[in-house]
Amino acid sequence: MSDLGDILKPQDAVRLATGYVFTEGPLWHPGGFYYFNDIRPGALYRMVPGETPALIRRTDNANGMTFDLEGRQIHCEGFGRRVTRTGADGVVETLVDRFEGRRFNRPNDVICRSDGSLYFTDPSYRVPFAEREQPGPEGVDDVWGGARVYRVFPDGRIEIVFECEYPNGLAFSPDERTLYVANTRLTKYIHAVDLDAEGCMTGRRIFADLSAGDAPGIPDGMKVDEEGRVYCTGPGGIWVHEPDGRHIGIIELPEMAVNFCFGGEDLKTLFVCAVTSVYTLRLETAGDPLPWYRVRDTAD
Repeated sequence: MSDLGDILKPQDAVRLATGYVFTEGPLWHPGGFYYFNDIRPGALYRMVPGETPALIRRTDNANGMTFDLEGRQIHCEGFGRRVTRTGADGVVETLVDRFEGRRFNRPNDVICRSDGSLYFTDPSYRVPFAEREQPGPEGVDDVWGGARVYRVFPDGRIEIVFECEYPNGLAFSPDERTLYVANTRLTKYIHAVDLDAEGCMTGRRIFADLSAGDAPGIPDGMKVDEEGRVYCTGPGGIWVHEPDGRHIGIIELPEMAVNFCFGGEDLKTLFVCAVTSVYTLRLETAGDPLPWYRVRDTAD
C-alpha cells in the first residue's frame, strides 16, 4: 500500500496567485498554461506559471471545465443552467441546457470519455424549489429535485447516468470502467459507478467516506492518477485513496482546497484552486491524461 511519501515530493505548496473570491475548475493546456475560474464574479483566467493570470472572458458562474476530443473548452456555467463549448475562434455556444424540454438545475463539473461523450453533474440543492424544472425520483424527498449525472453523446443525445443527492466532482478510472462521483453536503462520500464497455452504468457502490473530522472542506474536485489512485477534496485537504478504496492520506494546503488538476509537461504538477489563491505541488506520479491530450500527442 502506498503512503503520501510515495506520491508527494518533499516540498511546501507554492502559491502562484491570490486575491480571488472563489477559485474553481482548473484545467491544464499542453501549450504550457492553466485555466481556472473565479466563479463568484464569473471570470475565466489563463495562467502561464511565473506570470500574472490574464482575464480571458466573463462567464455565467462557470465552474468545472474540460476539453473535448478536438481541444475545445467545455464549461459548466451554473447561473446560465447550461454546458457551453468554446471553439478555436473563441466563440462560446450552448452545448446543452435542457433535458426533455426542461432546464437543468446548475451544471457543476464535466469530464470527457475517450469516445467523445461528455459526463456532467447537475446538483439541485442550491436552486430554489420554485426554479427547479427537472423532477426528482419517485418516492424520494423532493430535496433532491432531479439531481443527476448526465451523459451527452457526440451526436447530441442526452441520457441520465444515475441520480444521487448532490453530485459534484467527476473522474474516470484509467480504463474508463469506473466513474467516480463526489457526493457533497448531505452525505460526504464518493460513489463508484461501474460502467460497461459502452460507458453505461451496470452498478453503483460507495467507494470512500469523507465525513471524518471537522476541518474545512467537502468532497468536490476529483481526479485520478495514472496508477488509478483517486484524489478528492475533503475535510483538511485533498484525500487520496488506492483504487481499492483504502485511504492513503490527506494532502494539506495553506487554504481549503476546492478543486485541482494535473499539469506540466509530465502531468506531475498538482495545480490547486484553494478559495482565494492557486497553488502548485510536485508529485512522484503523473495524472491520468485527458482523452484530448492522448489524441493531440498521437496527431503530433
